[in-house]
Amino acid sequence: MIRRVLVANRGEIALRIVRACRDMNIDMVAVHSEADADGLWATMATRRVCIGPARAGESYLSIPNIIEAALKTGCDAVHPGFGFLSENPDFARKVAENGLIFIGPDADVMARMGDKSAARAAMTEAGVPVVPGSEGVVDSIEAARAVAGAVGYPVLVKASAGGGGKGMRRSDGPDDLEAAMAQASGEAKSAFGDGAVYIEKLIENPRHIEVQILADHHGNVVHLGERECSIQRLRQKLLEESPSKAVTPELREQLGDFAVRAAKACGYQGAGTVEFVLTQDGKPYFIEMNTRIQVEHPVTEMLTGIDLVREQIRIAGGRTLDFAQADIALRGHAIECRICAEDPARGFAPSPGRVEFLHLPGGFGVRADSALYSGCEIGPHYDSMVAKIITHGDTRSEAIYRMRRALEELVVTGVKTNLSLQYMLLYRPEFLSGRYHTGFVEANLDALLAPLEKEMML
Repeated sequence: MIRRVLVANRGEIALRIVRACRDMNIDMVAVHSEADADGLWATMATRRVCIGPARAGESYLSIPNIIEAALKTGCDAVHPGFGFLSENPDFARKVAENGLIFIGPDADVMARMGDKSAARAAMTEAGVPVVPGSEGVVDSIEAARAVAGAVGYPVLVKASAGGGGKGMRRSDGPDDLEAAMAQASGEAKSAFGDGAVYIEKLIENPRHIEVQILADHHGNVVHLGERECSIQRLRQKLLEESPSKAVTPELREQLGDFAVRAAKACGYQGAGTVEFVLTQDGKPYFIEMNTRIQVEHPVTEMLTGIDLVREQIRIAGGRTLDFAQADIALRGHAIECRICAEDPARGFAPSPGRVEFLHLPGGFGVRADSALYSGCEIGPHYDSMVAKIITHGDTRSEAIYRMRRALEELVVTGVKTNLSLQYMLLYRPEFLSGRYHTGFVEANLDALLAPLEKEMML
């Protein structure tokens, strides 16, 4: 039985975990940096511990500081949230070595799935289709040219230890392949401490579809449908929805089967997400598995009524899933918009500062996940996402209308946000018809930003 959880994160996901613990009558200890001393998640927790200065490397990324905080406050378990150390196997291992429960998969499983080339090999063995490419890491330009020539250009050079769009470069032919390898490897080495790369065929203008899974320690694995994550800019998600307009009932069943196979193949436990690209002719290919709770998990919660963070904690405590695949029903449609403190009209420049006034939307079918409040400070030290607005409706149209209304109600003054850009997306014919892909935002960015530029001129 888990009785006290250390929340090893910040912002809205830390607050989300604090709320789940409170609902389960579990004590929670929130950590915070010096810059986050007034963080809402810290004030709502049972206890709070400062783990270092504003710089993430000395606080939220400091394994010794976090472990010390957990031990000194008598915690049973550590929840890593997403980002920071959430997919760091060394952190998961240290948590376990200190007699604490890591609320997530085993460190070895995390390491295996975090190594993209190893994950590809495991999926191939399990019968899950992968994007055509190298069988493992490519360590010479000669080997890279052989693979690229076999699968056909264009190709992607990708960091084996990568994620979040980092350590990834496109090559359109033999002449730029070597430069793409050097750039991808250098960025990967800087970001992840590992410069190993592999090669995949570049799927032009795909859909990005991911499947949520839950797996307990007793061999039970279920999937909870798909999320459409193709509204992206520079490979960073902006808006997610479920179900996807591109996924038929037959494809949904197939994707769910692939996701469950993937989880079983690596001995997964906890909440995880199996990600696919969907070609223009409807063929799915595995690309990676995220071994943590996702930013967009509320979309699935709104559709299924299942509290994913609660399930994470239950599974980590050794509980058995109390529902089977046949018990899971997807009801209606849900959409999530990520609100970031950035200025789209000025090249998406970060917009730190003091929130002078905040009003979060509400009403039937609306959920707002945020740690903002009037008077709080948004610092320059961390990710710019400051809120998520989620809507649910019986139909996709109802969810869209409700999201428009919710964004009209949302007020954040004192800093710039991408609110207007999100609002414009909800009126684009391509989005309304569901005919969009991962390159849609960048291809239409000028049209999306034109109203914002006019607003500035006024």
